Amino acid sequence: MGGPTWTVPLGRRDARTASHCDANAQLPSPTATLPTLISMFAAKGLSSRDMVALSGAHTIGFAQCANFRARIYNETNINPILAANGRGVCPPSGGDTNLAAMDLQTPNRFDNNYYTNLLTRGGLLYSDQELFNNGRVDWLVRVYSSRADAFRRDFAAAMVKMGNINPLMGTDGEIRKNCRLVN
Repeated sequence: MGGPTWTVPLGRRDARTASHCDANAQLPSPTATLPTLISMFAAKGLSSRDMVALSGAHTIGFAQCANFRARIYNETNINPILAANGRGVCPPSGGDTNLAAMDLQTPNRFDNNYYTNLLTRGGLLYSDQELFNNGRVDWLVRVYSSRADAFRRDFAAAMVKMGNINPLMGTDGEIRKNCRLVN
């Protein structure tokens, strides 16, 4: 998909089980405000810069209608083309699992279009558009929209930092032979 590469530190202990509930409790809501986003990332030891860079992962993938319906029907800080496209996928009620691309231009390519979209009010999720909404990280969205190299570099560095959050110690978890599978 064209994303950056980074060296993954070896030896991290991973859990043998996962909890969908626990994971979701740690993730920001698609309706989170900028102060909430900054606070949630800071609670994990990540800076505002890390948060904005990691949010760029939304340059690929899709969101479910239930997560963006209020934005496309009720908000004014939204690109009219994005709103119209969203309404074509997401009816005013029902269709909660219908999907829309988070980046209309290049949904299957890891690039900096996510940030360019934010400059024109093209963030599909409310929380995305909060990154460029007359707030304290607007400047960084501008940098990433015009300098793909800066985005790629900062994204890779933030991924390494994120991978070092709350590592398991001692006999908790396991060091995987294949990172996608429990040993």
